[in-house]
Amino acid sequence: FTGVLRREGIAISMDGRGAWRDNVVVERLWRSVKYEEVYLHAYACVSEARSSIGRYLGFYNARRPHSSPGGRTPDQTYFDNLPQAVAA
Repeated sequence: FTGVLRREGIAISMDGRGAWRDNVVVERLWRSVKYEEVYLHAYACVSEARSSIGRYLGFYNARRPHSSPGGRTPDQTYFDNLPQAVAA
């Protein structure tokens, strides 16, 4: 696995233990999941929690505006920045 990383010129950031910059996006995501979904529902079973959280993540990515990318959704930010395909 590390040979592939080296061959492709990929560097892994290892700033040190507890570096907040490495996890800030994931921590913000899970904070939103907890406060906007999990804490508001009493799931009866794991499968119910899984499907409900899955629906929330779809909402989070496709319809929920976010303040940091200028009120855009993560999907809009991601797909608008993909390189355009060249027509043959």
